[in-house]
Amino acid sequence: MDTILDVTGIVKRAKLALGFKNDSELASYLGVSRGTVSNWCARNRIDFPLLLNKLNDVDLNWLLVGKGNPHHLAKFCESKWVQGEVQIIHNPKTSEAVDDRSVTLYDITAAANLKTLLTNKHQYMLGKIQIPNIPSCDGAVYISGDSMYPILKSGDIAGFKEISSFNSLIYGEMYLVSFTIDGDEYLAVKYVNHSEKEGCIKLVSYNPHHDPMDIQFSCINAMAIVKFSIRRHMML
Repeated sequence: MDTILDVTGIVKRAKLALGFKNDSELASYLGVSRGTVSNWCARNRIDFPLLLNKLNDVDLNWLLVGKGNPHHLAKFCESKWVQGEVQIIHNPKTSEAVDDRSVTLYDITAAANLKTLLTNKHQYMLGKIQIPNIPSCDGAVYISGDSMYPILKSGDIAGFKEISSFNSLIYGEMYLVSFTIDGDEYLAVKYVNHSEKEGCIKLVSYNPHHDPMDIQFSCINAMAIVKFSIRRHMML
């Protein structure tokens, strides 16, 4: 299965972050056998809850996909609507101002799809959230489903920036993708990769239990790159 998941890389980065030289040290720290760690790498499957609970201070984006830095300085969003730690997912290729910004939170469920939301933003506004040091974006929405777990989980908030054409796609990055198949509308949060099928892109989940999807460009209604996420700790 074509997937972003690379357990061998995750294990290597976990050892690097903890200062361990071999799998035995990591296994002992996690409370499992060395054979278990070896099986994770061989089967490309890993006990995410166990690993993440033991590496609370490690940057999740770096640990799972190798982007960013091993340790991050936590940024927090505190507003009327949500409180939680902010994680930058997309690092822009060009420099952007990073002053504190007010980001509009939208109700994507009421809008039903991304295209409708982007066309009639004022109808679906829930409120404003103030977030420190984030790249420019067009808004934020609540995430549902587990296709990007554990990077994103249901209930997290994702900030996005609309793309105006497919020519501006950055392959390998995470996107909100609104598309139609056989008259049914779907909204997915996926990595966007090149497809072997002409006229298509490949949508890839981080969660290995979700198979990749080849979607024709003609079926896509709207796309927006995911630029940050907020893991909610409490709602006010």
